[in-house]
Amino acid sequence: MSSLPWLNESDFEFPDPTSALKEPNGLLAAGGNLDPERLLDAYSKGIFPWFEEGQPILWWTPDPRMVLFTEELHIGRSLAKAIKKSSLKVTSDKAFSTVVHNCAGTRPYSTDTWITPDMEKAYCTLHEMGAAHSIEVWEHNTLVGGLYGLAIGEVFFGESMFSYRDNASKIAFVLLVEKLAALGYALVDCQVSSPFLASFGAREIPREAFMNWLPESTDYGRNSTHWPLQ
Repeated sequence: MSSLPWLNESDFEFPDPTSALKEPNGLLAAGGNLDPERLLDAYSKGIFPWFEEGQPILWWTPDPRMVLFTEELHIGRSLAKAIKKSSLKVTSDKAFSTVVHNCAGTRPYSTDTWITPDMEKAYCTLHEMGAAHSIEVWEHNTLVGGLYGLAIGEVFFGESMFSYRDNASKIAFVLLVEKLAALGYALVDCQVSSPFLASFGAREIPREAFMNWLPESTDYGRNSTHWPLQ
């Protein structure tokens, strides 16, 4: 960690992503802050924060990068049936802070969480600015699932999700991607590989391809335009 580039509070310039460590994969820099403008700049360059309480802010840009091109969304037969039969209600941006707080909750397999109180506050500020959005899943009046992330240009940068009912987070994800595709969003950034995301058609692409593509597709001005499910 001592050999990592250290960002100060006022300098927003990130190191060249190609200088990121190979192990751990994609660790680029430490320090800085969670200022909204720094976060927007980071995401538009394919960089995101990920750290635990007690650590400095760590910035990542892994290679390869897991992405889901919206036109490649795959919905399994059993999930399609479950969605059709489901009585769960899906909304957008109705309970952003609550979704983030639930995503920050510890999991049965771990007591750690990377969504620290400072991270919660930062993403809520981005939501107020029109850059961060949530999808909520309700059973009657009870929130049972959801996800959140950032919408910049043609990209939705997915951050985290939670589910308290079978298929709740899957339903949120499928409806989000379908709406994004209809509105011209090209892809969902999934950051790192997981079997869950791969089951929807997400795949890894080289970081170089991801980085070359981003500058042509990210635009702060489109953050809140035609947001899904409104």
